[in-house]
Amino acid sequence: MGRVAELAGVSVRTLHHYDDIGLVRPSARTAAGYRAYSTDDVQRLREVLAYRRLGFGLREIAELVGDPAADAVAHLRRLRGLLLERRDRVDATVAAIDKELAARGQGLRVTPEQQLEMLGPRLYDVIGGAYTATRRTDPRIAARIWNALGDARTVVNVGAGTGSYEPVGRDVTAVEPSAVMRGQRPPGSARCVAAAAEGLPFADGSFDAAMAVSTVHHWKDPLAGLREMRRVARRVVVLTFDTDEPGWQDRFWLTRDYLPEFADVLDGFPSLAGMADAIGARTEPVPVPWDCADGLFEAYWRRPEAYLREPVRRAMSVWMRVGPHAERRAVRHLGDDLASGRWAARNGDLTALASADLGLRLLIA
Repeated sequence: MGRVAELAGVSVRTLHHYDDIGLVRPSARTAAGYRAYSTDDVQRLREVLAYRRLGFGLREIAELVGDPAADAVAHLRRLRGLLLERRDRVDATVAAIDKELAARGQGLRVTPEQQLEMLGPRLYDVIGGAYTATRRTDPRIAARIWNALGDARTVVNVGAGTGSYEPVGRDVTAVEPSAVMRGQRPPGSARCVAAAAEGLPFADGSFDAAMAVSTVHHWKDPLAGLREMRRVARRVVVLTFDTDEPGWQDRFWLTRDYLPEFADVLDGFPSLAGMADAIGARTEPVPVPWDCADGLFEAYWRRPEAYLREPVRRAMSVWMRVGPHAERRAVRHLGDDLASGRWAARNGDLTALASADLGLRLLIA
């Protein structure tokens, strides 16, 4: 045991504790009664220590390493994805520090918002706390997604968040990198794996279908994530949006009249055609109902007053991405136009519509 502890960089006491709680139990004893670690035991210990150093708690680690569906390769894929995510966060923090150093070197004022950038939080860890208040499954959108899943019995939900749109009556495995999101999943929801879309910790063809709902635009490499979904499942269903159409910003009054910065948020985001080509998918429009239960960015197109409410906006990543100045300006101008009647004069025709095509699209492969 002493040699194993030395090689692993932990104390013998730590190994004793892992044995006592059943996390890593040596499978044999020497003639003298000492613990003896087999090759499989060492492999499990390596996985435990790797997850521990990534910040996971022992209870969560026990669930991860005890997953009967995950072999050594699956664990390596998962660890690789988590490490790449950590590397990206470190790179982003270094870039933010360099940016602030350059600004200070030029004698420029650094705002509190810019100072906080160097902390490099993941977007979902910032906005995730508001999700359960306004982000719920809309049954009409859900019907489109679930119908596209066809007869799939095993489904992996990538970028699963708090669990909206996970189909009932099917064997669902959720994948979500944000601890804040995972912590808000309701009791009894599908098993959730901590991993990123770009490194799914599953063998090829592990699932009948892979789904992703309103999450692709948050991925570091959307095309790589989509290809990973295609690798692990025979069918892929993705809810995303279309920016291919010329003048697409004008189809929604909020981006047209109040938040032109939305276009900058999507700078570099793959085209709908490019995403479809990456996985061999067809596309279908998904109209947004006027009383949409899911508080996504486009949900309140016929209920503009909702965008004035802070809790509603906090569950939409767009507002965090455009920054506080653009948000305050947009909210102020919208409030003024609602009070004066200008919004109604420009958009009065919307009141006759039961749903609107605002660019949401299903990719089905």
